[in-house]
Order: sequence, then structure tokens, then C-alpha cells
Amino acid sequence: MRKTISRDTPLSELTLRKYEKPENLSDRNLVRKLCLSLGILQPGDSRDIMVDVFYALLLAKKGSEHLTSKDIEDKVREIRVANSLPLNGLASSNIRRQVKRLKDLFIIESKASSYRITEFNPTVEIFEEKIERFVLPSILNRTKDYLKEIDRRF
Repeated sequence: MRKTISRDTPLSELTLRKYEKPENLSDRNLVRKLCLSLGILQPGDSRDIMVDVFYALLLAKKGSEHLTSKDIEDKVREIRVANSLPLNGLASSNIRRQVKRLKDLFIIESKASSYRITEFNPTVEIFEEKIERFVLPSILNRTKDYLKEIDRRF
């Protein structure tokens, strides 16, 4: 009989990576590097549909457009065709999953069954307000709780 191992589910999770300065990058590659920097894309991951989902929402931000899941799917298809990329990952369920990941990071929000970059704010402002001031301190504080408990015990 196998012993069941419990799974540790994090309350919150944040991955940040540092890359070279964003110089001489195409728009899509700039979005890709941001996705890598924010940990919503893994280095070497060929399944990069997240880049195009985020890119479509950023393009919509310019015109203050709200996009439905179907709109996002259509725009992602256009972006991938324009960049001669495979159309893998375009299933509606996958698009919704990627949208949820952006929503969980507070980068986008839903409003009346459509999505937009949070309040159409600049992305740096969203990062500072939502991630830097809210998510990051709570993760750092909890990590310090574990460090203090380790120090207490050992």
C-alpha cells in the first residue's frame, strides 16, 4: 500500500527574473521578456501563447478596448499568423487559463464579461500598486516568519 504524501499548496506565489535591459526588441519580444521577468513564462518554454494573450490585451489598451475571450482568441491567432508562429494552444480553454493567470497577478481585470489591462493603467503602475506593494511584501513577511522559526528551533 502506498503512503499518500500531502501536497503543499502556496497561498501566493511570485517569480521574478532579471534580464538584460529592454533594448532593440520587437514589440512581441518585449512582451515575451516581460512575461519571463514576471514568471508567467518559463525560460525555454516553446508554449508561449501567454505572450500573445498579453500582447493582444496591451494592443487593446492603446484604444481603451475591452476584449471578450473570443476577441482575445481571434487577436492571438492574428498575432501568431503575422509572426509565422504555430497555432498550437489556441483552444478556448487554454486562452481562458492564460487570461486567469494574468488576472491572478492583477495585471488585467474583467468587466461585464470582457477583459482589459487593469483600469487601462500603465503596466509599471499596476506592478507597483498590486505586486510590489501588496503581493511581494506578504510573501517576504511570511518567508521571514519561516526564517525566524528556523532560527528559533536551530
